[in-house]
Amino acid sequence: MAEAERIIGTPDTPDDSGERTAAAEAPAGSDASGTPGTGEQMAPARQRSGRGRRIAVLFAVAVFAYALDLISKMLVVAKLEHHAPIQVIGDWLELHAIRNPGAAFGFGAAFTIIFTLIAAAVIVVIVRLARKLYSLPWAIALGLLLGGALGNLTDRVFRAPGVFQGEVVDFIAPKGFAVFNLADSAIVCGGILIVLLSFRGLDPDGTVHKG
Repeated sequence: MAEAERIIGTPDTPDDSGERTAAAEAPAGSDASGTPGTGEQMAPARQRSGRGRRIAVLFAVAVFAYALDLISKMLVVAKLEHHAPIQVIGDWLELHAIRNPGAAFGFGAAFTIIFTLIAAAVIVVIVRLARKLYSLPWAIALGLLLGGALGNLTDRVFRAPGVFQGEVVDFIAPKGFAVFNLADSAIVCGGILIVLLSFRGLDPDGTVHKG
């Protein structure tokens, strides 16, 4: 208003001339004293809050997936290992405890240490990526990957035959398919979700690319 009155030649009154001048000279988004306006202050705060919620979701999903995997393996080792398989759905789905030195679904048994290093690298990449995470679906997908990777990495580190060479406990045995565990399932589900998000053009930072 002060700028408009100055342009059309309306004289300022003596009482408010200093106030009008200060207002005119103040940068956009600031009050007369030069203090940034609340709009500029709230936008970064909202962004930080949104990212914080997404990171919380990521780690909550990871902890949930990791806990389920850890508890299931403890029960399998205590109750099922060295026992006959338990039929869940006839012979279509059984619980059959085995030790797997390879990757998911029993592949690459000769490369235990390599898979251990890969799992550790995946965890580091996910933690670093969390710093620019603003997408809820990506938070869920990365949480599943993180929880699954941590689950199998725990076996690699703490189970026999030794550190970084430990064998993973697998126990879910569908008919005609490899035996796997809940960590493998979390990794596969997270990977599928990431592929779907990528096809839709959604990035971890929340931006969408039109194909």
